[in-house]
Amino acid sequence: MQASSSLDHGVRPCPIGRAGSLLGDRWTLLILRDATVGVTRFDAFRDGLGIADNILSARLRRLVDAGVLARVPYQDGNRTRHEYRLTQAGADLLPVLRALADWGGRHTSPAEAAPPMQIVHAGCGGAIGVAGACAACGVTVARSDEAWLRPWRSPDPIPLAPAVA
Repeated sequence: MQASSSLDHGVRPCPIGRAGSLLGDRWTLLILRDATVGVTRFDAFRDGLGIADNILSARLRRLVDAGVLARVPYQDGNRTRHEYRLTQAGADLLPVLRALADWGGRHTSPAEAAPPMQIVHAGCGGAIGVAGACAACGVTVARSDEAWLRPWRSPDPIPLAPAVA
């Protein structure tokens, strides 16, 4: 069989190719990062990421269509708007985001020196490794007990957003 650059890996047998087809661009990963720490509204994604409206709309639509995010209505005065919340499939990407944070911390550097991102156990404050275990107390930390500390954003750890049903 001859290799082709036009193969759609989103429908092929390899789960890595299918996942990469859905998740494999920086905007999608950054949207998922922000959704994981509770960003839900279009304006907040746009302003926090510096992403163009058309690109953000397309990425959000794709994540909703794939079942990674859910589009949930809310009232803004007299107007019904929508926010974007992680589904269980989106919440299940936590180990991927943890691994990317770990890899990025070890193999990349920011333009200006900054304290590193830390993934912490809300119960005891210990560091959580890529596999999800707390280095301080040894327990495997549930998503509901995990927080992210991004000191360039806030001095306080941010608990992770729950998945919607």
